[in-house]
Amino acid sequence: MRALVVEDELRLAAGVRNGLEAEGYAVDVALTGTDGLWLAREQTYDVMLLDIMLPQVDGFEICATLRSEGVWTPILMLTARDADADLVQALDTGADDYLTKPFSYDVLVARLRALVRRGTPERPCVLEAGDLRMDPAARRAWRRGTELMLTARELALLEFLIRRRGQVVSKRTILDHVWDYDFEGDPNIVEVYIRRLRNKLGSHCITTLRGAGYRMSE
Repeated sequence: MRALVVEDELRLAAGVRNGLEAEGYAVDVALTGTDGLWLAREQTYDVMLLDIMLPQVDGFEICATLRSEGVWTPILMLTARDADADLVQALDTGADDYLTKPFSYDVLVARLRALVRRGTPERPCVLEAGDLRMDPAARRAWRRGTELMLTARELALLEFLIRRRGQVVSKRTILDHVWDYDFEGDPNIVEVYIRRLRNKLGSHCITTLRGAGYRMSE
């Protein structure tokens, strides 16, 4: 198995490398986020060990970047802070597991073995409609290569429409899927969010069909 360790603490990086090599891994080590991202892009690994607090580029950005580029190698994220916000962000950016420092080496190896056994998981594909791209797993969207700054609800609405591009979907259907079946607010909220998306995507991307609903252009 080939592993990438991205860790700026020299002693910890060396210790992990020596331990994994004793377990039979081929190990590459990067001491900065920039070097780690470059190696992850240039080489193929079975598993990555990625620290959050790194010089130049932090672990969150590395993980999010790799996932946006379609690199789905299992990632075990290391954090020195046992804070819910860090753990949530690690998982939301695409990490498969996390471990809080200080950690037991036996636990580290067991976690890595579990990730390797699991293999590279299948992820939602990047959705496309014309020059519009969206990665549902990373919760990111781009138009003509430029990333769009969308809220969580806007992303949810965009994903719903892209998956049904070319189809007419009613306001009620959008409410049921993007909000929920028990939504009792003003149904015109759909029009508000459609308008927001049009402002960010371009007015021609979403067509209104009076009395029927909306259609995302293919």
